[in-house]
Amino acid sequence: MRRPPSASAASSEAEGARAAERAARGAQWPSLDANGGYTRLNASPTLDVVTPSLTFRSGPIFNDDQYVSGSVQMRFPLYAGGRIAAGIDAAHQSTLEASENEHSTTSSLRLEVAEAYVDVLRARRALEAAQSGVESLAAHANDVQQMVERQLVSKSDLLTARVALANAQEMRVRAASSVDITEATYNRLLGEPLERSPALDTQLPVDRSLPTMPIEALIQRALESRSELKALDARAGALASRSRAESGKALPQLALVGGYTHLDNEILDRQNFATVGIGVTWSLFDGGQARNQAAALRSAARAAQNRMDDLRSNIELQVRQAWLGVKEARARVKASGDAVAQAEENLRSSRELYGAELATNTQVLDAVTLQVNATDNRDNASLDESLSLLRLQYAVGAL
Repeated sequence: MRRPPSASAASSEAEGARAAERAARGAQWPSLDANGGYTRLNASPTLDVVTPSLTFRSGPIFNDDQYVSGSVQMRFPLYAGGRIAAGIDAAHQSTLEASENEHSTTSSLRLEVAEAYVDVLRARRALEAAQSGVESLAAHANDVQQMVERQLVSKSDLLTARVALANAQEMRVRAASSVDITEATYNRLLGEPLERSPALDTQLPVDRSLPTMPIEALIQRALESRSELKALDARAGALASRSRAESGKALPQLALVGGYTHLDNEILDRQNFATVGIGVTWSLFDGGQARNQAAALRSAARAAQNRMDDLRSNIELQVRQAWLGVKEARARVKASGDAVAQAEENLRSSRELYGAELATNTQVLDAVTLQVNATDNRDNASLDESLSLLRLQYAVGAL
C-alpha cells in the first residue's frame, strides 16, 4: 500500500527537524579548519634592515620565488551570549513541533480514511435499499398486471405502478454509481487501484466507552492529548528561543583558538608554528538588526500563544459536537429500528388489502416508499453512530 503524500511529507519534515537539532547541538563543540596553498611570485622579496650602525640585506625570503603554506586551526566557543544554548533549545522545540505535526497528520488521515470507509458502507446499504424497493415494486407491478387481466382494477393502476418501478430502477442506477465513486475515493486514500472493490467489515472498531464519560472529562483529555496543541506550544517555545539567540548576537563572543601553521621560507629560523589564544568578537553596531529581529520573533511567539487559546476553544467545540452527535445517532438508531419493522408490516398489509380490493394502488406505492426510507434512515443512523464515535475518538486525541 502506497503511503499518502501528506504522511510522507510530515515524516520528512520531522526527519529534517531532527537533523537541524543535531546541527544546532554541533555548535557547542570545537570546530576544526584546515587550509593550504601554493603561491608563485614574480620576484621573491628580501629582508632589508637599516639602522644607524648597521645595514643588513638578506637573501630571498622564498626559494625560487615560490612557497607553500598551510594551517590547521581549532576554535572552541567559551561564551556566546547564550546564543548557542538558545539555538539548541529552539531546534529541540522545532523537533517536537514536527513530531507532533506528524502525529496530527496521521490522526487526520485515519479519520479521513474512516469517513471514506463509512461512505462506502453507506453507499452499499443505499444500493441494497434501492434494490429492495425495485423488487417490491416489480412484485407489485406483476400483481397489478394480473388484476388488470382479470379486469379487477383499471389500467391506470398498472401504468402508475410501472412508472414507480422505472423511477426506482433509476434510483438503483444512481446508488450503484455512488458505490463506485465512494469505493474509488476510499481506494485512492489507501493507494490502491481505483477500480478495486474492497471487502469491508460492517462493524467498525470504535471505542463505545467514551460517550459514557462526562463531557468535561472528555474536553480535559482532549486538551491534554491533541497533537495540534502540543505542536503550537512547541512552535511558541522555538520562536522564543530563537529570539534569545538573536539577542545573544549583540553580546561579546569569546572563543579559545589554537592552531598549527606551516610556511616555506629561507629567513625565519623555523617553518612550522603552533599557536594558542583567546579571540573576542563583539558587534558594536549592526543597524539594529539583532534587536529588531529578536523583537519580531518575540511577537511571533506571542501570536502562537494567542492561537493556542483559539485552538483550545475549537477543540472543545469539536469534542462537544462529536459527543452530542453520538447521543443523537443512538436515539435515531432506536427510533428507526422500530420504524423499519412497522414499515415492512405496512407494506405487507397494503399489498394484501390491495389484492383484496380493499386498498388503492397509491397506498401500496406509498408503503414501498415508506419501507425504503425507513431502511435508509436505520442504516444511516447506525453508520452515523459509528462515525460520531470515530470523530469523538479523534477529538479527544485517541484515534
